[in-house]
Parts: sequence; C-alpha cells; structure tokens
Amino acid sequence: MHLPEDHFQLKLAETDDDLRAAQRLRYAIFVEELGGDGPLVDHEARLERDEYDPHYDHLLLIDPRRDAAALDHVVGVYRLLTDEGAARLGKFYSEDEYDLTALKDSGRKLLELGRSCVHRDYRGGMALYHLWNGLADYVLERGIEVLFGVASFHGTDLDALAEPLSYLHHRYLAPEPLRVRVRPEHFQRMDLMEEAGIDRKRAMLAMPHLIKAYLRLGGFVGEGAFVDHAFNTTDVCLVMDTSRMNAAARSRYTRGRG
Repeated sequence: MHLPEDHFQLKLAETDDDLRAAQRLRYAIFVEELGGDGPLVDHEARLERDEYDPHYDHLLLIDPRRDAAALDHVVGVYRLLTDEGAARLGKFYSEDEYDLTALKDSGRKLLELGRSCVHRDYRGGMALYHLWNGLADYVLERGIEVLFGVASFHGTDLDALAEPLSYLHHRYLAPEPLRVRVRPEHFQRMDLMEEAGIDRKRAMLAMPHLIKAYLRLGGFVGEGAFVDHAFNTTDVCLVMDTSRMNAAARSRYTRGRG
C-alpha cells in the first residue's frame, strides 16, 4: 500500500503521548511482525519500550491524517543519542553488543541511531527518505561526524543469512579507525562464505532496506554479527562517516544543505 506523501510531518518527541506513539509503532514491527520480546515490553498496551527510552531523542515521522488519539499517527521512528547524552547516561545502548572503543577514542562527535522502523503501509515509498531528511537536520545542527547503530536481519539462522552477511564482511567492512567489533562473548563470524562464491544480486536482495540505504550513503559494517534471540534478529553494526558521503548522496539526504 503506497500512499500520497506530501503531507508528512517530522518532529522530535516532546510529550509522553509522542513517546508512547513511537513505542506503539515499534511494538507493531518488532513484536507483532518480527516476534521480538523483552522485559519491559507491554503486551497489554502494545508498547515496545526499554529503560533507555527516557534518555534518547525520538525522531518521529507523522501522518496527520491518522488517528493521534489512538497513537496511530506516527509512521516512522528513529531513536537518537549523542556522545554527550551517552556520557550522561553512562553508555550507548549498543555497547551491550559491541565494543565501541574505536569510535569513542576517535575524538569525533558521535550519534547512535536505533529502533529505526517504518509502518508497513509506508515501506517502499518516500517515508525512509523523509526520516533521513529529519536525521540530516539533526546531524547538521549538532555537528555530528560519525553515525552508528545496530541494524537487523530477521531471524537467527546464520546459515540462511550466510550470503548477505559474507557480502557485507568482504565488501563493506569498516576501516580500522572506525571498526567496532562484537564483544567477544557474543561474537559470530560474518565471513561464512568465500567472496568468490557470493552472488552479489542475491546477496543485495536479501538485505533489509535500512542496511541498503546506509550502504548507498557510503556506510560500513563493524566486525562480527550479534544473534539477538530475544528479538529474533541477527544484528550488524553500521557506521557512517559523514565526511565520506559522496556528493550525490549528501545532496539527496540533506536537500542540498551541506
């Protein structure tokens, strides 16, 4: 279902209802669609939430034609944390899975992206593009230099994901100064196939849209995969150096602002 998209609104969550609407969308996708769960998931209220939510900014894509009273108007979400916010909190969310030493020691301004999702009726259209426009505003206003965050493949069967994971490892592994790694206790190899045996087209078709969007912008992946059984996903850490974005991608996602 593809809907007209000139009516979208973008904002950061400001109220409890804004946050609950984001958590309602996350529940629909991460719990109902993907089969995830967690200790703070509220199945009765249909909210996917955790203890990190109050400390993060939440970028919302809103369709004002939908029912705000039913918390149904938020159709896209990004959860955002700067390095200043992480210092106040004591950590980034993804540090439970990844060793972020390379990024934290870089001296560059960081932004963690997480819980990204788009309502099923808006996928394949311009919704993700609009979210990226909002993200670009956030990045430019705060002088962010490196973006990173976990992105997920559905399922935990590494054999079934061997080709796309191997393709990411062989073609998009982050340079050493930006190379985050899965913590040793959780480390799963991504180079499950030799590069010569990978069908590029098939590997790319198996990639989630979000991962492909990062790659088109010049993104990389960290080393190793994390199998998240609670969320029924296999995670990779995506890293993007804003200085490496090519001119065409930068213009598209920042609407020519920088």
